[in-house]
Amino acid sequence: MKAIKDSVHGHVRLGDVAAELIDTPAFQRLRHIKQLSTVRLVYPSANHTRFEHSLGVYHLARSAVEGFDLDADTAAHVRAAALLHDAGHGPYGHQTEGIIRRATGRDHDDVAWLLTDADREVCQVLERNGLDPERVASLIAGEGGLGALVSGELDVDRMDYLVRDAHHTGVPYGTVDTGRLVNALRLAGGGSAGGEASGSGSVDPERAELVLAEGNVPTAESLLVARSLMNAVVYRHHVSRVAGAMLERACERYLDRTGTDPGAFRRMADHDLLVELRETVPELGRRIERRDLYKRAVWVGLADVPAGTVDAGHAEEVAAEREIADAVGLDREAVVVDVPSRPGLKESGSTVVVDGVPQRLEDASELVGGLRSAERCRWTLGVYCPAEHVDAVGDAARDVLGLRGVGARA
Repeated sequence: MKAIKDSVHGHVRLGDVAAELIDTPAFQRLRHIKQLSTVRLVYPSANHTRFEHSLGVYHLARSAVEGFDLDADTAAHVRAAALLHDAGHGPYGHQTEGIIRRATGRDHDDVAWLLTDADREVCQVLERNGLDPERVASLIAGEGGLGALVSGELDVDRMDYLVRDAHHTGVPYGTVDTGRLVNALRLAGGGSAGGEASGSGSVDPERAELVLAEGNVPTAESLLVARSLMNAVVYRHHVSRVAGAMLERACERYLDRTGTDPGAFRRMADHDLLVELRETVPELGRRIERRDLYKRAVWVGLADVPAGTVDAGHAEEVAAEREIADAVGLDREAVVVDVPSRPGLKESGSTVVVDGVPQRLEDASELVGGLRSAERCRWTLGVYCPAEHVDAVGDAARDVLGLRGVGARA
């Protein structure tokens, strides 16, 4: 058994299948996809990759399944899914996910295409070791009780990226006790008497629910608090938001101008995309490369935005950009409208056992309501443009979008 030294978890022990999968081109590509994409324009040390994150998720999943009393075949499929869970990410990770979804209809955790069509080497490694690629793909998609371990409210993906992102950005807010969380995970229902898994093997993992054991409401709350604080300080930092929105528009123009196949785009690495943008979409590509970013012409909270604007889709954002630019007399590429999805805390749907009964965390915790209010208060709509046009764009944007507040500019 091989071991890799990880900056967060120490030595990560690799089974033979994991060692083979790591050597495939699809997995090695993850060395060149930064975990925090444009956040590293704010935190210079945040240069860790989805390669090391995937190793951390594998490590935590391996620890979790050891406590579930699973058969060897099922455990092997879960470990493979944890390792490969990010193999479907495009360049710059989540920053290009919307583009890929619109072009292909697939999210990053829909990897059936990758395991069965686009990368036969991954598929061959799995099949050579007696693993079913379609079953691995279904686990990555979060199907079944064990799928929730890879992609769900209590998943090991979230546990790893919170502590890893906090470590590499240098902020203290994402620190969670991953050992406690993993050890408290249980498979409940699905055929087990008494609701909670007892280690007897009587639980059907395909039908069971992933829960936290009795006495772990504070453990679950710690995950919510960490995620909420990391959202505020790291993930939704305004500089990263501006750069991410610019990157998305640049990628759309790159695909339009070059006719690049979305599948080929999805398999690019970060540096490949940056070179292409610099050559093909220089007005945005060079700004992103040099951190010469647009400024905020509008930055307003939820209370000042009409409901129809809050729920605007991509087409409405682009239409608003054109209308604002035309009103000011600018090139349409000089205005970016950034309307995030409605605020929410997915983790509040986690299940914890309280007095022997599984309950949703939002029903068992007084803290969830406060965190939800904090998320609503932090929600902001942004409109970005070159610094010299901030005043004019801000005035036009408020008219076009029907905004009630004045909005901060910076």
